[in-house]
Amino acid sequence: MRYVSTRDEKVSVSSAEAIVQGLSHEGGLFLPESIPSVSLDEIGSMASMTYNERAKKILPLFLTDFTAEEIANCVDSAYTTDNFASEKIAPVKKLTDETHVLELWHGPTCAFKDMALQILPYLLTTSMKKTGVDKEVVILVATSGDTGKAALEGFKDVEGTKIIVFYPCDGVSGIQKLQMCTQSGKNVYVAAVKGNFDDAQNGVKAIFTSAECEKKMAENKKTFSSANSINWGRLVPQIVYYFSAYADMLSAGDIELGEKINVCVPTGNFGNILAAYYAKCMGLPVNKLICASNMNNVLTDFIASGTYDKNRRFYTTISPSMDILISSNLERLLYLLSHESGEVAGYMAQLKESGKYTVSDAIKEKVTECFAAGCASDDEAEKTIGEYVEKFGYTPDTHTAVALNVYDNYVKTTGDKTKTVIASTASPFKFNAAVLSAMGEETEGKDEFALLRLLSERSGMKAPRALSELEEKQVRFADVFEKEKMIDAVYSFLNIE
Repeated sequence: MRYVSTRDEKVSVSSAEAIVQGLSHEGGLFLPESIPSVSLDEIGSMASMTYNERAKKILPLFLTDFTAEEIANCVDSAYTTDNFASEKIAPVKKLTDETHVLELWHGPTCAFKDMALQILPYLLTTSMKKTGVDKEVVILVATSGDTGKAALEGFKDVEGTKIIVFYPCDGVSGIQKLQMCTQSGKNVYVAAVKGNFDDAQNGVKAIFTSAECEKKMAENKKTFSSANSINWGRLVPQIVYYFSAYADMLSAGDIELGEKINVCVPTGNFGNILAAYYAKCMGLPVNKLICASNMNNVLTDFIASGTYDKNRRFYTTISPSMDILISSNLERLLYLLSHESGEVAGYMAQLKESGKYTVSDAIKEKVTECFAAGCASDDEAEKTIGEYVEKFGYTPDTHTAVALNVYDNYVKTTGDKTKTVIASTASPFKFNAAVLSAMGEETEGKDEFALLRLLSERSGMKAPRALSELEEKQVRFADVFEKEKMIDAVYSFLNIE
């Protein structure tokens, strides 16, 4: 299978080349030229499989230039009980007959990004060997909180790589910042950017597409790649867990083979819900994809109107991983629905120039046919946390609470009682102050570790060791840069003049 660019379909690369390169040279995102199919019988057979066995069924359909042995090595190295606290890797918790929570946060950094970023280093190093890359690969990451730590943990001390992570100075939780700034590893670097996530993300994209920077990197025998969800190697592992959730529901007798489900995903960058869309296109029985946003509701408005407009107030919320106004992976959806790279390139040029674009009527109709959308304020998310703790004894994090609130409102509005999988994207312990506040606890004056202990008492859950151990770790990285100076940080870390 070949991969094309969303902005120039004449670009054609293998999956290994797409993973190494990360972003196409003209700024487009790589995606497969066609979508493979999975039959109902094949989905049914997954009910008795482990998570790893399911991954070994789905990934080869996209990574056709990888051998079965290479795929197996990547999968079995990533999804281990040493890395994940649940043997099921991504377990499904049933709250009601209709509501099923897919917990994606049992990995080493307690967020859903681990599901992809534990396997990406293996996919990347395998791809480097396959494509004959003899340069040092520099992973460049912009993060709104979770991707950064998950990428750092995945790539620390990986031979032939370095990793640089930028995060918005005041746009991550205390725990998220500690996770990144105490990161071990001789090949890692972390820096804060004055601004929001979009500033950091735009800075990273500018570095990727700079001809001068590319020249300097080549002169120093280095090349950039990405661990953000702009990299296909980040997105493809996420498709697996939607098939796995369906298979687990089959195995538990909660659905019958062929029965359609809804999927509700809290998302800012659109990658997590796009993976669900790919699963649907492959044959997974999915009825509606429900896109849940916080107060930065640019996706909610786009799905309702067909106009994407980032010219709006930016909110810093209690669900910071969704504090995003430029949803990069939406570009892939636009290509999937139009199959016209020129049209997509035009939309992206408008977004860069004016901060907005309006899609064609044909695309808008396809979007609204498949997607529903809603948003929740901080107050609504906090109220939802309290309600789910009281009703079900279940403690969601702030992002999952946004999805639960949007889902509940969707059901009230539509009357759609289709069984639904809610993607739970982070452990509540990563956002302990907001979660405890929603539970009626006083948090002022307590440090992050006192809050961890208090949340453990209130929720009856054990605080993840990866978070409680942060108390003993030293801060290694405290640099802060203006967004225009991000390139200087890169050159300094890489010792490039």
